[in-house]
Amino acid sequence: MKKYAAEFVGTFVLVFGGCGSAVLAGEKIGFLGVSLAFGLSLLAMAYAIGPISGCHINPAVTLGLFLSKKMPTRDVGPYMAAQILGGILAAGLLLLIAKGGPNGYDLTVPTNSFAANGYGMHSPGGYSLASAFLVEVILTFFLVITVLGSTDIKAPVGFAGIPIGLVLVLIHLIGIPVTNTSVNPARSISQAVFVGGWALAQLWLFILAPLIGAAIASAVYTALRTSDPLITVKRAESALESEQAERAKQA
Repeated sequence: MKKYAAEFVGTFVLVFGGCGSAVLAGEKIGFLGVSLAFGLSLLAMAYAIGPISGCHINPAVTLGLFLSKKMPTRDVGPYMAAQILGGILAAGLLLLIAKGGPNGYDLTVPTNSFAANGYGMHSPGGYSLASAFLVEVILTFFLVITVLGSTDIKAPVGFAGIPIGLVLVLIHLIGIPVTNTSVNPARSISQAVFVGGWALAQLWLFILAPLIGAAIASAVYTALRTSDPLITVKRAESALESEQAERAKQA
């Protein structure tokens, strides 16, 4: 249960930190600031909960790891459920805070998108459904292939969180003008639940496209990797056993 709780907490932090920056401070910090908020949230959680759950905090990442045989079948459903629930709680609290501002926060006002993902007239740059679908597949591929590679048995120990956090910054710099950037069904569901209407109608894309991107990343990783033993993300993001033993002696 602790690993599921960790995924709940981690996704809460990602959604509140990333979407919170867009909703509460987006006009001041711009796309770059929001991109950094998402990347830094993921980077922090990789070290905070990585040793507990592997810090997936994204159903697409969970699917990619499962398809790559880096996590057991029994954990897939609970991980995804915990991620979605953590995101929804974060979005709900964020909306309460936003409504307490001097001008309130009315979701019926077209300019108040609540950081929901969209295409067409709901895309920040007016991009089409096809463009949105393609960018979400490609950018999710970027994320999942980075997670798989940086947690490989040959990757440097203890550094996985850095490239994963940085690639999420890159992903948002590219994707925000197109879709507000999803690459994470839990993040998209969390905002759409409260926005309703158009956000729920377009939600299918931000569930399907990231999952396809994750599956492609898994297939590419499997084709490129060597025959070394697979290790879980949780193990890759934990201190070496020798380091843990040394710390225990000093405690």
